[in-house]
Amino acid sequence: MSFRCRGNTKVILGVPQSRCSLTVRGAGVNQTKTPVAGSGPADTRSSVRFPLRLPITVRTADAHEYFAETADISAGGVLFHTTSQLEVGTVIRFRIVLPAAVLGTDTDVQVNCTGRVVRSLDEKGKKAVAAVIDEYCFERLFAGSLAASC
Repeated sequence: MSFRCRGNTKVILGVPQSRCSLTVRGAGVNQTKTPVAGSGPADTRSSVRFPLRLPITVRTADAHEYFAETADISAGGVLFHTTSQLEVGTVIRFRIVLPAAVLGTDTDVQVNCTGRVVRSLDEKGKKAVAAVIDEYCFERLFAGSLAASC
């Protein structure tokens, strides 16, 4: 998987951006599931999900900060595990650092996101939190500093 962006790119979902593109390569990519009658809740995901386990920092409007690990990521949302309860509907800001080795680039890329919690479940002693991404911005990281701010 690789992201290619020009300059400081702010992406708002649903608005086409000619400055950014996503390339997907290889196996292990989860495709959107088609709901089957009687099989439980419908899966309403509309984006390809990538099974990536990366550290994530989540901040709520009241300035609480939580550290977690992603389970999967897509252009439309993220599933992460944490030890803290986050209520459905909570607006969150979070950042994920995508390693250069995963992206196939020379530098890491930080993704700054704004979203909201849409699901929060107990899972093996941890909280599995699903959040929709309403807005995100890519920043290249150079030797511990940002190339540009969002």
